[in-house]
Amino acid sequence: MPATAPAETTASSPESVVAPPKLRRRPAMIAGAVALTCTGALLGTWAYLGISQAQPVVAMRTSVERGALIERGDLVTARINADPALRPVPISEALSLVGKRAAVDLPAGALVTRDAVTSAPVPSAGFSVVGLGLEPGLLPGGEMRNGDRVRVVAAPSKRAGQDNAGEARLEVAAEVSAVHRTQTSNTVVVDVVVPQAQAATVAAAAAAGEVAVVLDSRER
Repeated sequence: MPATAPAETTASSPESVVAPPKLRRRPAMIAGAVALTCTGALLGTWAYLGISQAQPVVAMRTSVERGALIERGDLVTARINADPALRPVPISEALSLVGKRAAVDLPAGALVTRDAVTSAPVPSAGFSVVGLGLEPGLLPGGEMRNGDRVRVVAAPSKRAGQDNAGEARLEVAAEVSAVHRTQTSNTVVVDVVVPQAQAATVAAAAAAGEVAVVLDSRER
């Protein structure tokens, strides 16, 4: 038998191994992340310290005009950091403000100080409050406000045979202490503070519907 040549064997080459990708470090991104983390921590600390050091004080929930009574619903709690330049009333003393009058106009959101309220009675000694029921045309068209300085003047009726010469001389300086509007009529009731000696004359003319109000000044 003829000799059989041995089969040739071919050694398989080992598969090439892919090297893992090298991680590229980006120092700028790492530094930015660290900075953001530190900034967030600082802001959180400052916010916590600000809240923990804030003091509860009295602020206005609604606007109250000068001379008007302050009611409990007009007040609200606000928190501020201690500042020697500010002297707001602590919230623990809020009830002491109820029933007092605004010494100045107090807009909503304003902090309340002791100087902004007064216990002075209205009217003070030597003065009286007279209510004037006024139809349109007998008072300025704009909104009347507490503290407005006005004059109460005669607006004589034209009833036949009536002598209005005395009434025509009526002219009394006054200050508005309150304004009341009704939903059922156009009449506006304006409470004015007048000298006590002239209160009866003003009241009589007002009852007859023969007065008008002239706005002189809103200087506070």
